[in-house]
Amino acid sequence: MTDQNPSASALQIEDLCFRYPDMPSGEWVVDIASLDLAPGEQVLLKGGSGAGKSTLLQLIAGLLHPSEGSIRIAGTDITTLSGAKADLFRGQHIGFIFQTFNLLHGFSAIENVMAALMFSARPPRQHRDLAAQTLTTLGLDRHNADISQLSVGQQQRVAVARAVVCEPELVLADEPTASLDPDNADAAMDLIQQACSERNAALLCVSHDRSLDARFKRSADFAELRSVAKEGV
Repeated sequence: MTDQNPSASALQIEDLCFRYPDMPSGEWVVDIASLDLAPGEQVLLKGGSGAGKSTLLQLIAGLLHPSEGSIRIAGTDITTLSGAKADLFRGQHIGFIFQTFNLLHGFSAIENVMAALMFSARPPRQHRDLAAQTLTTLGLDRHNADISQLSVGQQQRVAVARAVVCEPELVLADEPTASLDPDNADAAMDLIQQACSERNAALLCVSHDRSLDARFKRSADFAELRSVAKEGV
């Protein structure tokens, strides 16, 4: 069901459970009763390594299918989508920022951003101009430089540009500062939060770095979300 609704929550999770096939019955990697993000809201989800944070983001992005429950993005239940429909929806409505950037090496900065537009509703003839505009807005003018020629901070700008170029309702950031030194980490979070704010994209950031707390008006502990769900069983 793809009942996209502009006034709906950017993200709405209900009774979400997931286990990998080789896990014992009753054990869950992800077990969340509810999680809701309003349009434009920025939320930090905290938890240690192995808590299931990255698995949750893969579920939200439609890369994994939940064992139980629903995940709605802008009113669309992504658990009902598969194949090309899931790829198209993800490309148009979800941005993803990875810990290690996951940029395409051997390609230029602008080509990396253009790759994200392949699943967008924008005509291909507009892709290069839109990618260039997004990079410039985020402070990178070396559009044609190979990724390997860019500094860590510049690569971060490319990663953020790729995540927001399609004007998604929701941006997912998976440990975005884990591989950065403190100065680059601060700059990266400034960039991510400002880019999302300017586009009214909701941001769900998962991290083990509790120093990020001060940056977010709302934060939650992954373990607490799991315990709420278990109490209802």
